[in-house]
Amino acid sequence: MEENNQAREQKDQEIIYSRSIKAGKRIYYLDVKRNRKGELYLAITESKKVVNGFDENAQVTYEKHKIFLYREDFEKFEDGINDVMGFIRREEPASENHYEYKSERVGNEYKNEASESATEEPFSFKIDEFEDK
Repeated sequence: MEENNQAREQKDQEIIYSRSIKAGKRIYYLDVKRNRKGELYLAITESKKVVNGFDENAQVTYEKHKIFLYREDFEKFEDGINDVMGFIRREEPASENHYEYKSERVGNEYKNEASESATEEPFSFKIDEFEDK
């Protein structure tokens, strides 16, 4: 029985598709996983590097914060994030916004790495990129 529970928990943790976004001291991970019912959901993780101490006494740790976004909430989340990011872009237009991302499909050989510089085009957050096609 214990082995069944461990196998189930391991399956719950399996990443189907992943994309990471490097942003200074932070890395954002967008991981598509399956819940126990077999339904896909999005796990968003912010990982921030924290250095305590100096020189050889320095200790590096990572603070992590997670959000789990389920399919039934995609449209509301997409509308909300587009609204607030659009507001920020209108109020404080950035001259340049650099970001890097890595994309890979776990369990397959698909990998994509890129470094891009964003333009002043309107922001559009599309959750359907993570949906099964």
